[in-house]
Amino acid sequence: MVELAGGRSSNLGRGISRYSTTAAATAAEGPIVPSVAVNYTQLLINGQFVDAASGKTFPTYDPRTGEVIAHVAEGDVEDVNRAVSAARKAFDDGPWPKMTAYERARILLRFADLIEKHNDEIATLETWDNGKPYEQASKIEVPMVARLFRYYAGWADKIHGLVVPADGQHHVQTLHEPIGVAGQIIPWNFPLLMFAWKVGPALACGNTVVIKTAEQTPLTALYAAKLFHEAGLPEGVLNVISGFGPTAGAALASHMDVDKLAFTGSTETGKVVLELAARSNLKPVTLELGGKSPFIVCEDADIDQAVELAHFALFFNQGQCCCAGSRTYVHERVYDEFIEKAKARAVRRLVGDPFKGGVEQGPQVDSEQFEKILRYIRSGIESGAKLEAGGERFGTKGYYIQPTVFSNVTEEMLIAKEEIFGPVQSILKFKDLNEVIHRANSSQYGLAAGVFTQSIDTANILTRALRVGSVWINCFDIFDAAIPFGGYKMSGHGREKGIYSLSNYLQVKAVVTPLKNPAWL
Repeated sequence: MVELAGGRSSNLGRGISRYSTTAAATAAEGPIVPSVAVNYTQLLINGQFVDAASGKTFPTYDPRTGEVIAHVAEGDVEDVNRAVSAARKAFDDGPWPKMTAYERARILLRFADLIEKHNDEIATLETWDNGKPYEQASKIEVPMVARLFRYYAGWADKIHGLVVPADGQHHVQTLHEPIGVAGQIIPWNFPLLMFAWKVGPALACGNTVVIKTAEQTPLTALYAAKLFHEAGLPEGVLNVISGFGPTAGAALASHMDVDKLAFTGSTETGKVVLELAARSNLKPVTLELGGKSPFIVCEDADIDQAVELAHFALFFNQGQCCCAGSRTYVHERVYDEFIEKAKARAVRRLVGDPFKGGVEQGPQVDSEQFEKILRYIRSGIESGAKLEAGGERFGTKGYYIQPTVFSNVTEEMLIAKEEIFGPVQSILKFKDLNEVIHRANSSQYGLAAGVFTQSIDTANILTRALRVGSVWINCFDIFDAAIPFGGYKMSGHGREKGIYSLSNYLQVKAVVTPLKNPAWL
C-alpha cells in the first residue's frame, strides 16, 4: 500500500514575515535548472511521433517562472481522426486483442520496469511541467505508476466469464470481451498517475487507447508512451494526443468510432463530455469529477494529529486534488484549539522551488488557476470569514500562493460551496453528529470524506451516513492500486483502480448452446 499521508514538519525553519526563512531563501536563489532534456513534443499516432496535421504547436510553461519549457504539437480534429483510425485498426486487425493475456501482462510488466529505471527523468519532467514537489513525484507518484501497471498486469490473465445454470437443456456461458477503442481524457493535477489509472485497466482488458493529455501538462505522457513501445507494445495500441479541450477533447468525446470514453476533470467539463458522447454514438462514459470533501474532527480527537492530517488533506499537491479535505468540520469543544494549531501549521508550511529538498508546496499549475484561487480568497474575506493565515501570493515570480486558512466559515460562503482547487483551508464549527452529517451531505459533490475520531461507534456511524465514494478513518489520501476510487452525485460515476475499474473496459456477452441428452443440468 502506498500512503500519501504523514507530517513533514521536522525540516521547517523559524518563521520570518509569517513564512519560513528557508522558503524565503529558496525564492531569492532563483529556480533550479532541471537536468533533463525535453525530447518528446510530437503526437504519438500508430507508434510514431508525428507533427500535428496543421503544423501548429502550443507552449507548455514552467509554473515556477511562467517561462516556456517547450512547444508541443497541437492536436486537432484531423489528428484525433488519425489516432482513432490507428487504434481501430490495431483493435480489429492487430495482435493486441488476439495476443494471449499472459503476453499482454508481460508487456505491462516490462513497461513498469522501464518506469522504475527512468524514475528520476520522469519525476523531473512532472515537477517541471506541473509544479509539484520533486520529492513527491520521485518518491511517491512515479513508483505508484509502476505499481499500478504491475497490478493491472496481474489482472490481464484473470479476466473470465461464468457458466450459468439455466432452466432447460442449454449450456450458458458469459464472455467478458474488450470493449474496443477507448478514448481517455486526463487532467493536469496528477498527469502521470491519471495516465496509469486510465491506460492500465484498458490495456489489461485488451483494448486500444487514444488518450488526450491536459494542455498544461503534456510532457510525461509522451515520455511514458515512448517507454511503452520500448516494452514491446504494438503500433496503434496506445495513441497520445496533446491539445485543447474544445478541439481535440471534443473531437474525441464525439467521435463515432470510439467505443468507450473515460474523463477526469471538473464537473462542468464532465457535463459537456457526457453530452457529446450521448449526441454521437451513445458510447458509455465514466466520469471522475470535482469534490468538496468534508474532513470531520470529532471532540475526542487527538488535536495535534488531527491538525496535521487535516493540513495534509487540504494542502497536499498545492491543494490541487479533487478529493481534498476542503471543508474542515471541527467540533465546537475543540474548535478554538484546532484553529490556533491549524494556523501555526500553515505558517510553518515550506513554500518554494519544488526541486529544492524539503519543500512542501510548489506553485499552482498556471496563471489561470493562480488567479482563480486568489479570487476565492478575496471572496472569503468579503463574505465575512476570518483570515487566519496567508491570503496573498508568495514571492514575486511564478504562481505561488501562501498557505491560507479561514475560520468562521459558513455553508453559504463560496469558499465552503465551490471547489477552489488550491491551498485554502476553510474551517467550520459543528455541535453534534446528526448536524455534521446533514451539513456534510448537503454538497452537490460526493467524492470523499475524512473522519478523525477515537470512537469506533462514531466512525461506523459516519462511514455509513456520508454519501461519498471514499471514507478515510484517521487517515487521508490512501491510494493503493487495489482500492476503488470514484464519487457519488456530481462527483461522477464509475470507479478507477481495483477490480471495479475493469468493468469500465469490458463487454459482457451471453452465449447459449442447446444440449442434446445431457447427463446433468
